[in-house]
Amino acid sequence: MAEVSLSGISKAFGSTQAVHDITMDIPDGAFVVLLGPTGAGKTTTLRLISGLEKPDAGDIRIGGHSVTGLTPAQRDVAMVFQQYSLYPHMTVRDNLAFPLRSPILRTPEDQIAKKVQEVAEVLQIPHKLDNKATELSGGEMQRVSIGRALVRDPSIYLMDEPLSSLDAKLRTDLRVELKRIQANLGATLLYVTHDQIEAMTMATHVGVLDEGKLVQFGSPREIYENPVSHYVAGRLGLPRINLLPADLFAGAPDGAATIGMRPEHIQQGAEGAFGKPAKVVRVEHLGDQTRLHLSLEGHDIITLTDVHTSLETGDTLAIQPRKPLYFAADGARLA
Repeated sequence: MAEVSLSGISKAFGSTQAVHDITMDIPDGAFVVLLGPTGAGKTTTLRLISGLEKPDAGDIRIGGHSVTGLTPAQRDVAMVFQQYSLYPHMTVRDNLAFPLRSPILRTPEDQIAKKVQEVAEVLQIPHKLDNKATELSGGEMQRVSIGRALVRDPSIYLMDEPLSSLDAKLRTDLRVELKRIQANLGATLLYVTHDQIEAMTMATHVGVLDEGKLVQFGSPREIYENPVSHYVAGRLGLPRINLLPADLFAGAPDGAATIGMRPEHIQQGAEGAFGKPAKVVRVEHLGDQTRLHLSLEGHDIITLTDVHTSLETGDTLAIQPRKPLYFAADGARLA
């Protein structure tokens, strides 16, 4: 595996600036998630690293060597896309072996057989090796797609929303499996998603992108607890952070325009207690947690409460922020 460094990378498509001056160091063996909405520049960044796109400016280094002028094949990277991209007429065995049979690698057949078997065991599909790709379930096809990258032992794995087309249970299962595989291999992996749960559960590092710019890079916990802006604060956390006018509660610092309150950081009391009265609009029982949808002076707030709460729609309770975040008018973090 290898570390990856981006230095001042930019890429435009016509008048659209897809990536703007991104500088980022991906440590060897890290699981890095690029997080952001559609159009933030996540996939373009991945394609620039892979060599499928050429940067307008900047340098890309893998393992300490510049690869900016190299072709995708010369960069020793492996990509997994959202779509499975399997050869339907081939068996699982041949689909997994296909990358190793390229003229560039020239892998001996005995080594191919051994590597395919090893990867099939890791992915828990050895019993499917002689099945045609068309005989597999969606989850099995995605495992084979991931396996085609794993057989190569590249410098870095690049994955572009590989789980987004799967159902919720399968996504959960493969998230756990993919993290286990990455940890066992010690692989350097760059993973693109707009799913914050994938970012929080799998990543060692998260890069938050906004309109082609890298706005924050750090551990998931750091991003969650110390966001640099209300944009970043809104990218992690479920339910999302409540962003409200800063003067709604006392104690806002000078220059604060917005107060950010995580759902778990809102103190609750009986009506007439400390804080401000809020009306319960809806109680959402989700089994492991209960969410309260509140209305406070015309503002919607979501918070968490006891799973066995007796609160009902129309009730009133007092709320007060705990550990609030404050942001300036331009969205930058103040405190």
